This record gives sequence, structure tokens and C-alpha cells, in this order.
Amino acid sequence: MDVAALLLELFGRIPPLARAAVEGLDAATLTTSIAPGANTIGWLVWHAARVQDDHMADIMEVDQVWAAGDWSGRFGLPAGTLEIGWGHTAEQMAAVHPEGPEAVIEYLDAVDTRTRGFLESLTPADLDRIVDRRWDPPVTMGVRLVSIADDSLQHVGQAAYVRGILGP
Repeated sequence: MDVAALLLELFGRIPPLARAAVEGLDAATLTTSIAPGANTIGWLVWHAARVQDDHMADIMEVDQVWAAGDWSGRFGLPAGTLEIGWGHTAEQMAAVHPEGPEAVIEYLDAVDTRTRGFLESLTPADLDRIVDRRWDPPVTMGVRLVSIADDSLQHVGQAAYVRGILGP
């Protein structure tokens, strides 16, 4: 298996898991917290998509998908915000109000489409490119891609867990 096929397989697991966590839910359930300050299903999947969008845009040196549409409005956030959820307080988490499961899935699908298009052309040598010099050692593209996928899969798994607690 070549590196592009491997990464496409890894990233391709995110959307179906996210869909399973949000499909059929209403906006109220997407924003229901199972305990005070606990992340909601809507926030968890939004955050997974936002991190992927932000980090992939950085790797690709392009604008985020988020910035190209009315995504902030569809999630109840102020226009122009580039928040990704890192370090959100309970109040900031609670402010993320997707208008419904369609908003969550459509945004994730837009991000996934761009990500997959990029991954299709990767070669093993590409993975050694330094993409973040703020760390010691500097972060390579390969390490960042694994980090993005890991973060996304953890958050959609958490969303599935919350859905299980809330019921069908």
C-alpha cells in the first residue's frame, strides 16, 4: 500500500463515524450536554472538522474551508470567527449551536473533500517536509497528518459515546 492510499484509508474513516453520531438528531440534541460543562455532540464533531480544516489549510498554505462560506452562521457563531475549539471553556463550547445535523455533515464533507484531494498526491518524501517549526523537534507533515486524524477520530468517537448515553 502506498502512503497516499494509507492516509486516504485513515482519513476516510472519519466522515462515516461522524455521520453515525449526528444523523437523525435535532438541533436541541446536538447541543445537549450530558453533564455540566461536558462537550456536546455538535461541538465534538464541529471541533473535529475545524481542527482538520485549520491544520490542513496550514499544511496546504491555503485558506480554510470555514472562511469560504457562511459556516459560522450555520453554527451560531459570529461572522469571521476562526475558532477551532482549542481550549474552549464550557461557555464557549455551549455557544456552538449547529442548525442541525446537515450543517455538521456538510461542513465536514467539504473539509474531507479538500483533505482527500490533497492526500491523493502525497509521496513518502512529502511526509518529511517540516510544517511547524514552533516545536522541538519541528513537526513534519507525516506527524501532523497522524495528529489530525487521531484528534478527529477521538472526537467523533466521543460524539458517538455521548449519543449512546442520550439514546437513539
